[in-house]
Amino acid sequence: MKFISTRGEAEPVGFVDACLSGLAPDGGLFVPESWPGIRPAAPGESYVDVATRIICAFADGELAEDIVRGICERAYASFAHHSVAPLVQTGPNEFMMELHHGPTLAFKDIAMQLIAQLFDHVLAERGERMSVTCATSGDTGGAAAAAFAGSKQVDLFILHPFERVSPVQRLFMTTTGEANVHNIAVDDDFDACQAIVKSLFADREFVASTSLSGVNSINWARIAAQSVYYATAQAALGVGRPLRFVVPSGNMGDALAGYVAARCGLLAGFEGICAVNENDTLRVLFEDGRMTRTPAVATPSPAMDISVPSNFERIAFEVSGRDPELIRQIYQSYAQSGEVTLPEKIRGPLSCSGLAAATVSNTETMAEIRRMLELTGWLICPHTAVGTKVAQGLKASDITTVILSTAHAAKFPETVLEATGRNAPLPDRVAGLLDRTEVFERISSDEFIVRKYILEHQRS
Repeated sequence: MKFISTRGEAEPVGFVDACLSGLAPDGGLFVPESWPGIRPAAPGESYVDVATRIICAFADGELAEDIVRGICERAYASFAHHSVAPLVQTGPNEFMMELHHGPTLAFKDIAMQLIAQLFDHVLAERGERMSVTCATSGDTGGAAAAAFAGSKQVDLFILHPFERVSPVQRLFMTTTGEANVHNIAVDDDFDACQAIVKSLFADREFVASTSLSGVNSINWARIAAQSVYYATAQAALGVGRPLRFVVPSGNMGDALAGYVAARCGLLAGFEGICAVNENDTLRVLFEDGRMTRTPAVATPSPAMDISVPSNFERIAFEVSGRDPELIRQIYQSYAQSGEVTLPEKIRGPLSCSGLAAATVSNTETMAEIRRMLELTGWLICPHTAVGTKVAQGLKASDITTVILSTAHAAKFPETVLEATGRNAPLPDRVAGLLDRTEVFERISSDEFIVRKYILEHQRS
């Protein structure tokens, strides 16, 4: 199987090279040349078994099955729940999928642990090293730090917006104590961090000289790995049972993974609702057909404080009939003016894609955290609360609703305490986090300073 760029000007590559590259050389995002047909997960099939089958389908013979199985086994060995992504019932015909049982208490662990194992295996076999970078609005950085800490093949560079992630989120990034993990606090918002990363990748000479790769949700391996828990949810709730997923969304990678699972035959059908906070770019995209660059505003759900959802490009490419020229035109116009109206060739099919978006205000988020405590006795994180609030407003239906719980409440103790008056203590397995020493460097929002930092700190 080959992977092609959404912008059509990069040579097709195999699965491994698509994953190692992250962003395509032409600035687009890699997608499979065609969707593989994958047998749905069976009730009782283990998470590792399902993950192995799905990754093998995308790798298409590039990696032997026993190698992929070993990667998956190592990736999920540290998870606190053997099901990796267990389901709990929250109401009549409504379930929550808990995605926070990994080492940093967030859904990003599920893909990042697999990516780190994949990179280490492939790079060791090739006798190569890489510099890996990511921009983070909170959870990606911590998950990457935990996954790549101590890697002999990878130097990791994490960019996070200074004082715009929760203290616990930051601690997961900055306290590994490993020399290969570098944390950069940027004096700006997440979108600025992400723009810096994209600019680095646009300089192909710099990419080549540093062997640079990225592990944001622009990386196809993230999408493939996240599609697994959609498949296991389908198996657990009934192979032929229609499901409606409510997905707290920022960069849209998690919702895209559900769309991909459906395209590969892993779901009985697909309805995915992107639950967004007051940074409602996705709602405007789906309802009004406009992409508008506006500064991200701070909310109680900071990991979703994103105004430029990168993975929308993959959806736009798909619903356009895979028209790379049109995608290039749209994103060139967007880069120049900061605003673009989607053509009908995208708007029409987008409305039939199974995807939609709904917005939740800051006030509603805080009230929803309280409501869920009163209703269930559970403390939930503010991102999950955005999802449960959207689910609460859905019309009654025979379709089973699954809300993705993207992080543990203990990652946002200040917000949870303000909303409920209750403390959200860290689980025992990470209780020592608050006592660790932090290491990070604060810099201005300047691509050239970041570039210099990477060159000075990467190992040869």
